[in-house]
Amino acid sequence: MLSDLIQSYFPELSSKQIEQYGKLQELYTYWNEQINVISRKDTENFYERHVLHSLGIAKVIQFKKGTKIMDVGTGGGFPGIPLAILFPECKFLLVDSIGKKIKVVNEVASALGLKNVTGIHERAEKVEGTFDFIVSRAVTQMPEFITWVKNKISKTSKNSLPNGILYLKGGDLTEEMKPVKQWSKEINLNDFFEGEFFETKKVVYVKF
Repeated sequence: MLSDLIQSYFPELSSKQIEQYGKLQELYTYWNEQINVISRKDTENFYERHVLHSLGIAKVIQFKKGTKIMDVGTGGGFPGIPLAILFPECKFLLVDSIGKKIKVVNEVASALGLKNVTGIHERAEKVEGTFDFIVSRAVTQMPEFITWVKNKISKTSKNSLPNGILYLKGGDLTEEMKPVKQWSKEINLNDFFEGEFFETKKVVYVKF
């Protein structure tokens, strides 16, 4: 089973989490036939390119109980759904401006019994409230992304990293990050995961 790939990098999973990860491919295969939420070419490498990639954030930080996380531009639920399985005591708000993608998010969360996930059809700028961390998978250039979420990050930190943005992105980000005034760090995912796919993939952490 391809979810064994997840277990190999996260050996502390409970039997419930293993079962939830195991259901993901079937659920997304079904929903992708109704509403195209992930690239067809990626469905063969679903666990590597979507689930494990999302969980790269968990190699950078272990969210503490009660942490509030917003996933901006979640699409069909990445990185939010895989992270919500891993951190059941954290609250995840998954946001996308395309309503049919949020339908998939909520259907998948319901099928998995994820009580810590809420999906809403909204633009990030219009979401009310604050969060400890904002996560995303390369929805836009970082300077623009910061303008969307800079007022959504709580001033009180309780995790090992100060509150901020955890952004999954690939390639050389030197030019893109030049205008960013906040302290930032790039963490290479090939330090944690094997395979060609992860050679240029990173988690970009921006501190607030």
